[in-house]
Amino acid sequence: MDTHARTLLTDGLAQLRIDADGVAVDRLCALAALVVEWNTRFNLTAITEPVAMVRKHLLDSLTVQPYLRGTRVLDVGTGAGFPGLPLAVLNPELSFQLVDSVKKKIGFVAHAVSELGLTNVEAICSRAETLRLPERAHTVVSRALSSVGEFVQHAGHLATANGILLAMKGRDPSTECVDLPPPWRVVALERLTVPGLPDERHLVVLKRAR
Repeated sequence: MDTHARTLLTDGLAQLRIDADGVAVDRLCALAALVVEWNTRFNLTAITEPVAMVRKHLLDSLTVQPYLRGTRVLDVGTGAGFPGLPLAVLNPELSFQLVDSVKKKIGFVAHAVSELGLTNVEAICSRAETLRLPERAHTVVSRALSSVGEFVQHAGHLATANGILLAMKGRDPSTECVDLPPPWRVVALERLTVPGLPDERHLVVLKRAR
């Protein structure tokens, strides 16, 4: 990653009020470099230009940082590892499981985990709706994977009884939040701001009704 992109990253982290030391910043930069390297062989993402990578992958992923709950986080439909890998870099005390049904993408995630020395991440190749885990997650997150209703239907069983679902979306997803599969309900709909990115970003926070 060039100096300009690294500066945008450190400035963006500061704007998000995320305290990241030099080791964490180095790992985030190394992650971006790994994505670019693998993208020459596999179609992981359409976003590879350094500045766009910082804003649309790294900082975008980290906007959900304040909403994580508990110690076990599950990223459903992680693709090239977003938002799970950047969040894992910034939260070494938490346990992350990154799930995707595409083998080449989860293969990249496993490679990145090894290259970055992340001991708090497990890469899992599976469809969310058929996945069964020994321990369910306190936070289940998905970034632009599907409609909110489909996310709840496919991944709701992976959260603990008091766990939360975090659906990261672009434009206002209010219309997706009606007629959700019971017992899930929306407890918050937040407008997120990605430093340097004018695009709309929203977060839907869901919990089971008591």
